Amino acid sequence: MQHIQKANALMFVQSFRMTQRDWRAGELRFLLVALIVAVAALSSVGFFVDRMRTGLNRDAHQLLGADMVIRADEPIAAALRNDAKQRGLELAETVVFPSMAIAGEGEQTVSRLASIKAVSNGYPLRGKVKVSEQPESDGVVTDSIPAAGTVWVDAAILDSLHVTVGSPLKLGDKVFTIAKVLTFEPDRGAGFMNFAPRVMLSQADLAATNLVQNGSRVSYRLLLAGKPADVKAFDQKVQAAIDTQNIKGMRTESLESGRPEMRATLERAEQFLSLVGLLSAMLAAVAVAMAARRFMVRHVNACAMLRCLGMTQNQVTALYLIEFLLIGVVGSVIGVLIGFSAHFVLIEWLGKLVTKELPAASFIPALQALATGLLLLIGFAIPPILQLRNVPHNRVIRREQELPQPITVATYVLGLLTFIGLLLWQAGNVKLGLLTAVGFLGGLAVFALISWLALKSLQSLRGAIAHPSWRFAVTALQRRPGATVVQVVALALGLMALLLLTVIRGDLVSAWRNATPPDAPNRFVINIQPDQKTQFEARLAQHKISGNDLYPMIRGRLLAINDVPITGETFIEDRAKRLVDREFNLSTMRDIPEQNEITAGRWYDDSKPEASVEEGLAKTLKLKLGDHLKFEIAGETVDVPVTSLRKLEWGSMRVNFFVIINPAVMKDMPQSWITAFHLPAADVKWENQLTRDFPNLTVVDIGSVLKQIQEVVDQVVSAVEFLFLFTLASGMLVLYAALVGSQDERMREAGLLRALGATRKQLSHSQWIEFLLVGGLAGFLAATGATAVGWSLAHFVFDFAWVFSPVVWLAGVGIGSACAFIGGWVGLRHVLNQPPLQTLRET
Repeated sequence: MQHIQKANALMFVQSFRMTQRDWRAGELRFLLVALIVAVAALSSVGFFVDRMRTGLNRDAHQLLGADMVIRADEPIAAALRNDAKQRGLELAETVVFPSMAIAGEGEQTVSRLASIKAVSNGYPLRGKVKVSEQPESDGVVTDSIPAAGTVWVDAAILDSLHVTVGSPLKLGDKVFTIAKVLTFEPDRGAGFMNFAPRVMLSQADLAATNLVQNGSRVSYRLLLAGKPADVKAFDQKVQAAIDTQNIKGMRTESLESGRPEMRATLERAEQFLSLVGLLSAMLAAVAVAMAARRFMVRHVNACAMLRCLGMTQNQVTALYLIEFLLIGVVGSVIGVLIGFSAHFVLIEWLGKLVTKELPAASFIPALQALATGLLLLIGFAIPPILQLRNVPHNRVIRREQELPQPITVATYVLGLLTFIGLLLWQAGNVKLGLLTAVGFLGGLAVFALISWLALKSLQSLRGAIAHPSWRFAVTALQRRPGATVVQVVALALGLMALLLLTVIRGDLVSAWRNATPPDAPNRFVINIQPDQKTQFEARLAQHKISGNDLYPMIRGRLLAINDVPITGETFIEDRAKRLVDREFNLSTMRDIPEQNEITAGRWYDDSKPEASVEEGLAKTLKLKLGDHLKFEIAGETVDVPVTSLRKLEWGSMRVNFFVIINPAVMKDMPQSWITAFHLPAADVKWENQLTRDFPNLTVVDIGSVLKQIQEVVDQVVSAVEFLFLFTLASGMLVLYAALVGSQDERMREAGLLRALGATRKQLSHSQWIEFLLVGGLAGFLAATGATAVGWSLAHFVFDFAWVFSPVVWLAGVGIGSACAFIGGWVGLRHVLNQPPLQTLRET
């Protein structure tokens, strides 16, 4: 036993010495860099997601403001509150809705869409609100709610309405005094889901504003807290009542479910960012494999010498495995440290998903990244190294013997299984992981095929230019077709990712904006009451605002399809669940609206109950002509058959409805009115006057909302672009690996050509031409792939026309050539430095 332990110790010491020697010789540096890039890409995402998830779990009760929340579209029944009180639970209530906040008087009146939140005594039951006297302050914890006649506001309200603490602020029919600035609101949830700034008031003051009227979109929340067992029992009872009685518009949220919309958003972000990081790691893994292959080629003679000195195949294998595992551990540790630093960039751009300071990162992402690094090493680097065990003893004497051949199938299968396994692990979803794997491998195959065909076509162009450098470059590319194809494909994949999120993203945004006419409505006005309709229309006509048709808006809840009761559980798709769980905005009119096109059936004749449904909704809910829809409207049931499907022009920004029911059926239903119109930027004062005269109206500035949405999207895209820098770095590493892998052969070729009369200048120019061809082709493929993806998104996802821009190809070819030049210079700058005589002697 002691003999075996001593032998193992000596083996480890010898392997460590070999690692030091190979490091000094530069044999392992590139392998280490490639592994660092792969691990850094994954660990940066891992640390970010871990901190976000830990923050959500830590603040689960604060994100709810309670231990349990009942959310409803209508006031919560008193019987439910009484039942909760009898169980010994604490209660608080909130009412949230959008409306206009108004400041100033006369010509100085200004308004801003705000998210109004009325809170009861005791709010919040969990967590604390922070307020301050100045908007720049972090605020202090408070246990109270706004006093009667006062409001607390976000700092954005102060900026946009040009008011300060102590200024008056009008909400509906009541004027309040701004008492505090809200700096933290525990149950607000995701920052990007609340585009309008908050105005908080006491629930006792809500009635005096007259803002909650028929047709208002209001969210009622009952907050509960108490002993865990009591909360859980009450939660189960309420959920059972919702399911058995098919109560629409009501759902429960608890510590277990947390904030479902935030968790869903975080899971999607985690999956997408993890896949981006993994694709970077996969490209780096190709570089790892190529570096390992070069290491194997350069160590064949040393391995043969070790065999001659008495080492067995197993000992040789163990020697090199220990060496690579040492490099794997060191590279993974350094990659984790770089990824930890890089994840702060992601937090800077995406940290607004939660509004509170994130907790420190745990060790789990580091361990996962270390495991991933070792898996990449095992899957892509170990197979070439295992070939060294097959080096024969007589290789020392017979140098012309062929290199040991890999067990091709086993090597490729191991790498492929590692690739797919990591994709499934990072995606956390079998379907998503497999689709990503197929897409990545498919794109890889298409790029490789095109590169190979382009390489073949160069043969006919070899004599097109008489300059020797051109012929040398074309010959060099065709002499190493495999390495050339790998160079082109790797660089193309990295560039395509960046072009897709830079140039192509800009084209998509421009096409999206161009799809909306310049005079498209930029203001939506909702909550117009029947007794205000005539006066409101006169006001629009007086200001000469055209395209201002008013449409009735009726709130209704879908109860059944073909007499079959439906709930959110009836459907699988998330969008369908959300649609049936909330109230619909229905409408009624005699004639089909402008820019609506009947795609199936016929428009109703108003002689009997009939409905027209938007075709996208019909597809989501699996509706067809003749299906009967049963709605509950103001306590009454309406049953209508679907007699037509409509296609809507959503890009027009006009008022559109999913379901329109004929007027005869809807004539006695309570309704408010909605309209949309285009308001020039110079007429803001008129808008302020309008909201002052009609304080119950909600005026939505679509341009402002879209701008806020775009800002959020830009943050996400910026973070993804940052991750794709890892992808580009990985592509550059593969390019460098392919160039360095052929460095010895290039040195021999250069020495022979110089001995035969070629000048150093001619060979240098041939290298630059080679890099230009490789980089130009990679850039062209990247631009073509990015354009194809962009066109697909515009055509199949966003549904608008998209104009191809030559800038994409110019950028792709230019950046590709520049990257190839840089990689070529770094990888081959020493090729021409060796004298021809020395090259011939070594050969």
